[in-house]
Amino acid sequence: MTKKIIIYLGVILLISGAGYAGYYFISTNNKPVEPFETSTPFIATIEKKSVATGKVIPEDEVEIKPNLSGIIDKVFLEEGQQVKAGDLIALIKVVPNEASINQAKGRVSSAQIVLKNAKTEYERNLALYEKGVIADQAFRNAELNYLQAEQELKNAQSDLQIIVKGTAGGGTANTQIRSTVDGTILEIPVKAGDQVIESNNFNEGTSIATVANLDRMIFEGQVDESEVGKLKPGMALEVSLAAISDETFEAKLKFIAPKGTEQEGTVQFKIKADVDLKEEFFIRAGYSANASMITGRKDSVLSVKEAWLQYDKKTDEPFVEIETGEQQFERRNVKLGLSDGLNVEVIGGVKETDKIKIWNKTVAEKIKNIEYD
Repeated sequence: MTKKIIIYLGVILLISGAGYAGYYFISTNNKPVEPFETSTPFIATIEKKSVATGKVIPEDEVEIKPNLSGIIDKVFLEEGQQVKAGDLIALIKVVPNEASINQAKGRVSSAQIVLKNAKTEYERNLALYEKGVIADQAFRNAELNYLQAEQELKNAQSDLQIIVKGTAGGGTANTQIRSTVDGTILEIPVKAGDQVIESNNFNEGTSIATVANLDRMIFEGQVDESEVGKLKPGMALEVSLAAISDETFEAKLKFIAPKGTEQEGTVQFKIKADVDLKEEFFIRAGYSANASMITGRKDSVLSVKEAWLQYDKKTDEPFVEIETGEQQFERRNVKLGLSDGLNVEVIGGVKETDKIKIWNKTVAEKIKNIEYD
């Protein structure tokens, strides 16, 4: 008997609980809908901007490279220092190649042999010429050969000295790495003890230092192919730097790449612009930057908020809902013009006096969002 009573009580509780749950579900989903607010079109100036991402770099940047291979013996300057053209940056200790030394020594020996023979021939022809035995032309040829052999020996000896010491003894030694321009040292990627390679027709050589003029900076960035057709050299840009917040710099577009490059599935075009620097700010090379350009502008045009627009699911045509009575609306197709992402120009379809529906949420939807949050 007791067991049956317990079962009956359990059934009653289940029924009552289900009923309460059903009541709660129905009551919460039958909350009254909030009335839709309305707003009228307005007059606004709309600007469409294109944004390019990139960085600010010096317009003139030079890499200083050695004229011979060797080992860095000493570095005299540091990154960030100001230099003038001709200032000594580093000193290279020559480590001559044995094969090159042997070739240079062999050339000196050959030149000495040729000179000895040319001298003997010259002295013999000189004696004959003074006696009137040989013609003037024959003597001049012997003299020329002697002088050429003498010069060849000097050249061979100079080349040997350059290979061994890095200098022929006159002028600035090739072992002295000097700045070729005025500016600021941006980078010295080597240190004492590093081996460097000379710059020649077959090798770019090791960079000893990078020098640039930080008084003349340019913005270099990328623009998507959908925007590049709207750009023209001479356009005004507004450059903002990540390192300097709440500050913008004026710039002027000077270069648009004639060929794009594919990056992550999209074609990007390089652009360059001269940046107008401000004296109170020190701009470092390589700052990340964004440049905005006005690609379209409409002054004092009838506009609506982008958020007020709806789009037909089949035709994808834009429309708005106009109030015709108390919370009664009718669809009105609109023709749109320039948009800045927030506001859009309305060319046709609505008047300034029309009241446009502003979409909002039901009370039930708001409660649901609060519960899940």
